[in-house]
Amino acid sequence: MQSFDELIAFRKILHQNPELSNQEQATAARILEEFQAFSADEVITGLGGTGLAFVFNGAQSGPTTLIRSELDALPIEETNDFEHRSKVMGVSHKCGHDGHMSIVTALGAELATHRPQKGRVVLCFQPAEETGMGAIQMVQDPRFSDIAPDYAFALHNYPSLELGKVAVRAGTFNCASRGMIIHLKGKTSHAAHPENGISPANAMCHIIQELNGLPANVAQATSLGRNWVTVIHAKLGEVAFGTSPGDAVVMVTLRSETNEGMQTLVAHAERFSQAIATRENVSISFEYDDVFQASVNSQQGCDLVVSACDNTQTPFALLDEPMRWSEDFGQFTATAKEGAMFALGAGHTSPQLHNPDYDFPDGLIPVGRDLFLDIIRQLNGQEGHNCVLIGRG
Repeated sequence: MQSFDELIAFRKILHQNPELSNQEQATAARILEEFQAFSADEVITGLGGTGLAFVFNGAQSGPTTLIRSELDALPIEETNDFEHRSKVMGVSHKCGHDGHMSIVTALGAELATHRPQKGRVVLCFQPAEETGMGAIQMVQDPRFSDIAPDYAFALHNYPSLELGKVAVRAGTFNCASRGMIIHLKGKTSHAAHPENGISPANAMCHIIQELNGLPANVAQATSLGRNWVTVIHAKLGEVAFGTSPGDAVVMVTLRSETNEGMQTLVAHAERFSQAIATRENVSISFEYDDVFQASVNSQQGCDLVVSACDNTQTPFALLDEPMRWSEDFGQFTATAKEGAMFALGAGHTSPQLHNPDYDFPDGLIPVGRDLFLDIIRQLNGQEGHNCVLIGRG
């Protein structure tokens, strides 16, 4: 079993050496090296890109329980000045994935000496969570079918929530979101003779206006949950006073509490944008980026998390509504059908996620580990399950 100091030291090494989505080769290598001492029954590398899976088998038949962590960091320059600050210019762990990896590594150390009694436990390290692609890449990897879970669980540290407190709910836990990019093309002309061209300016303005009103227009469909639309960027032509522009682009983030709501947002946005483009005599095309489906917790998955909180004397709260931020963990619960993601409080005074001064609270490592261990014991049992866990720092 790893000591608390060893876990912190490992987390800080990960923090110092961040890598962007789908570039996590060195991070994966560090995880792989750390797990060599844990003698997993099966090791899968390169899963969905740089992903890893470590399988620990029980002696009896039973369910497969998957615990997921993320490998990637963000393209953010760190402003902290502590010794373990990022060594990589413009890249840093500002979402706390270094802490998540440390928690799941601590699970590996525990399972190395106390295997599950039945079924299998799969500790999964996923690439590219920040782009919404990593979970898709993993579940679509042909080798994933060999470890397809019956249950899937993950946590995410969460500033603004009391340090070490859990927040969870059944149903949608994280909202669906996607970046929508609308391309408009007319005809460029000289600014002295705009009548010889076709400017997409009017179309761009009308589309933005309609996008801003979209949530209210679909609000009557209450079964779809709440929806949000945020126009994040718009560009009309180039900075050239002698030119009447012929091209424009509008970028918008669509967000919904349900996958059905997202489908409705997309359909409405494409329909009225196409109608406006036709009216203004410009061509239009759509593309999408950062696509996240809603992460949906099963009732049983939520109940298992609550039981783990009770068993480990961890405070918790049942949320009335989903978290607005997005997560690609929904790909795993959609596959497993049972499971849950939960939030683990990083403290009221913590900087927010994706802020340049954020740093994962080390005290959460044993808390997260103990919660996952209890879930594993509920589902898979564990040899020597009465062992004393190391302190929570």
